[in-house]
Amino acid sequence: MRIPPVVARSLPALLVPVLAAAVLAGCAASPDQAPSTDPSQTPETAQPGGTASSSGNVDTVASGLDVPWSIAFHGNAALLSERDSGRILELARDGTSREVGVIEGASPMGEGGLLGIAVREQHLYAYFTSGDENRLERYELRGAPGSLGLGEPEVLLDGLDAASYHNGGRIAFGPDGMLYVTVGDAGNAQAAQDRDSLSGKILRLTPDGDVPRDNPFDDSLVYSYGHRNPQGLAWSEDGTMYASEFGQDTWDELNVIEAGGNYGWPEVEGIGEDSRFIDPVQQWAPADASPSGITIADGSIWIANLRGERLREVPLDDLASSTEHLAGEYGRFRDVVLAPDGSLRVLTSNTDGRGDPGSDDDRVLRFDPAA
Repeated sequence: MRIPPVVARSLPALLVPVLAAAVLAGCAASPDQAPSTDPSQTPETAQPGGTASSSGNVDTVASGLDVPWSIAFHGNAALLSERDSGRILELARDGTSREVGVIEGASPMGEGGLLGIAVREQHLYAYFTSGDENRLERYELRGAPGSLGLGEPEVLLDGLDAASYHNGGRIAFGPDGMLYVTVGDAGNAQAAQDRDSLSGKILRLTPDGDVPRDNPFDDSLVYSYGHRNPQGLAWSEDGTMYASEFGQDTWDELNVIEAGGNYGWPEVEGIGEDSRFIDPVQQWAPADASPSGITIADGSIWIANLRGERLREVPLDDLASSTEHLAGEYGRFRDVVLAPDGSLRVLTSNTDGRGDPGSDDDRVLRFDPAA
């Protein structure tokens, strides 16, 4: 599917080099970078809801990966995307990996490249940067686990603004069977408030890439707006939708997402107490967070943090509190998902040019907090 006519005119191609993106963002660096050593770059105000350190049972299940970005399960088979190589890998139980396929046209560019993946009904969905745009494609998954391959690409959505910073890229299927897509503002902050633009939004599509009839705005893929760089998506058992978001340089956010909701960027960052916008349920200084992928398991939201180098647990019955796990032990965390065995799979992100990789990086970790 191509972008619906109501929004197509508002999506000019935008290729922003690293320096220009930083200027457009009004800041010297992205919150997806390593922690600053300059104390003046760290907000003095701590996040609400104190944290406590904790650890669980953790094992390395795969190593030697090249900038892994997203992980998804096809039955019991773990698939992951590599941002810069454009490869889709299948992980075996012994930790070895094999190439399922390469996403042709995926081009690394700062925070761009092969990003989010999702699996539904024998199809792999992939969001990636291709030249001056971001796009969403679907591929048939052929073969059985251990010998999976990709069919021909089917374009579901293209023409999304791309940039080296604020590039979004997470995709996930909700309990309603619809596909949700996070799109960053691509360095154009004002676009986040423009409902005729798809930048700075969370989108909702049918599995075929069409506009669902019950979307909040007529003939529009926009589900929520006023986002700077939304990252993780997850749903609790009652259907409540949560999303993590990179802030500019003051506050990162955890939001409860409502259909048609306006989350304030660029008018407010973090809790603004402005009746026009929906405030986050929790906020953190970027040096302590930069929240990326999220999942829900055992009554909690689990958040992978990049600059914060920790796995944060937020209980669903107390959204203002949190507990930290694995802080500083494995470096940057890019994604976390619930595995079929009930444990969590966590992707490190130390080879992306912003971390300090060790000899085994990057890795997939198996984390069982109850052990």
